[in-house]
Amino acid sequence: MIVLATGNPYKVAEIEPLLKQAGFRVKLQTDFFKDEVEEDGLSFVENALKKARFASRMTGLPALADDSGLEVDALGGKPGIYSARYAAGANDASGKSSDEENLQKVLVDLGQRPYSQRQARYCCVAVYVEHAEDPMPVIGIGQWHGEILMERRTGQGIGYDDIMWIPKLVKTVSEIPFDVKNKISHRAQAVLSVMEQLGKRTEQ
Repeated sequence: MIVLATGNPYKVAEIEPLLKQAGFRVKLQTDFFKDEVEEDGLSFVENALKKARFASRMTGLPALADDSGLEVDALGGKPGIYSARYAAGANDASGKSSDEENLQKVLVDLGQRPYSQRQARYCCVAVYVEHAEDPMPVIGIGQWHGEILMERRTGQGIGYDDIMWIPKLVKTVSEIPFDVKNKISHRAQAVLSVMEQLGKRTEQ
């Protein structure tokens, strides 16, 4: 059994099927507790590890957590680990800015830069711990490259999905069918990497 260390329904929808496909019985951390650990790390790795250890400590079970965000080259890698609260500012740990506010801030900050200067990537780190003090956590990393549009497309996306254009698919992330997205996204890459590493552990 494994605890999925998130209360975000969108993350649950993406990650839970991947864990079940790998043979895990999955419980959500919200089945056990409502508390949220403060994401005050300086990297995706630190935040994901902190969330995984917290969930494992609270439940006594192995746990998997992820941390993810958007990095825009022309903005020096911002919003990065502050993607969920970009409009509020990096110093606002409460995360009180909406998806719409964050998206609009990215568009404003990029201004009218040409598409040659709008490269971006979704980044995700997934971390698995066997127990809260696990000295050898399993870490998976995923990146999904694209570019930021001048304006939003469908109006139906989550986070930055409406402005994140994937050239290879000629679609924004919000326009990609879920079954396709959940095979190639940054989050899928990171989680599948963890599952692959865990599989190799059992083979040894």
